[in-house]
Amino acid sequence: MTEETLKVADDLVVSLDYTLRLDNDEIVDTSADREPLQFLQGQGQIIPGLEQALYGMALGEEKNVEVAPAEGYGVHNPDATQVVAHDMFPEDVDLEPGMGFRMQDQQGRSLLAFVDEIREDEVVLDFNHPLAGETLHFHVQVAGLRKATEQELAAVCGTGCAGCASAGVCS
Repeated sequence: MTEETLKVADDLVVSLDYTLRLDNDEIVDTSADREPLQFLQGQGQIIPGLEQALYGMALGEEKNVEVAPAEGYGVHNPDATQVVAHDMFPEDVDLEPGMGFRMQDQQGRSLLAFVDEIREDEVVLDFNHPLAGETLHFHVQVAGLRKATEQELAAVCGTGCAGCASAGVCS
């Protein structure tokens, strides 16, 4: 199969040009003026609603895709906030609303938190993604399609095992 006859399917490397807008038509992200987004289809490397909408698209094909919050960055959870002492942050960090931090929970899992509010002695952190609760409107165009290498497939599970690429699963 040549690149021109491929259609978006699992375990293909997809290069995607896109523009992401919100309901109010605000552009929040775009690949314009930079390289297309590149990912391995079917491996959860992009949001589920967009990944599902790409199946079957051919090289050069474009379309509009609407992604509901549950299939995007999730439904906004008003309880996903935490108030922490201001002195938990290094003194040389100028905190600003919207600023993101990578943190670890008590089990050692990595979390992303955003500064929601800065009070005199406290900082309110929001663990929702900034686009949680938003309906996402993508305009996408498939800029490239190719079969993934064995190394790319093996890297998905992180073990580097040769069996992943040939069997399509991680052991």
